[in-house]
Amino acid sequence: MSGPDDSPSVLYASERTFRVWRYGVGHSHLLLRSLPDGEDTTQLDLRFEMVRAMRLVTRYEALRVVSVDAGEFSRVFAESGVPPVRRHTQLVVGLRSRTGTGYVQCGRVVLDRREGRTCDGEDPPGPRDVVWSLRPGGPVPPSSP
Repeated sequence: MSGPDDSPSVLYASERTFRVWRYGVGHSHLLLRSLPDGEDTTQLDLRFEMVRAMRLVTRYEALRVVSVDAGEFSRVFAESGVPPVRRHTQLVVGLRSRTGTGYVQCGRVVLDRREGRTCDGEDPPGPRDVVWSLRPGGPVPPSSP
């Protein structure tokens, strides 16, 4: 939800460009990816799990993940058909950028960071660091190794 001045709260912000990379209907997972370029040596993956509804553009320059106001929250739930009894298991986040806006209704959002890049589009080898995570009820701190 938004603050008292009705402007959305920024939950995560990056100056990097994220692209819609993959959506899996069977598992209801959406992946937005920012590949390393220039001085950036890390790949960032913004993963949405248990997706029930979304409105997207294909590319987000300077992405901000924001809270949504009560009106948008209610509208998305009404349009998605998720029954009121299950709303506590879902969240709605807004996507804002210089190149477009959108939203995702989902059960969890996770931002991972990895070093490197592969030329075939597959995930680079090596560990993944959780940078940020959000689920219904609030942010989840990264776990310690």
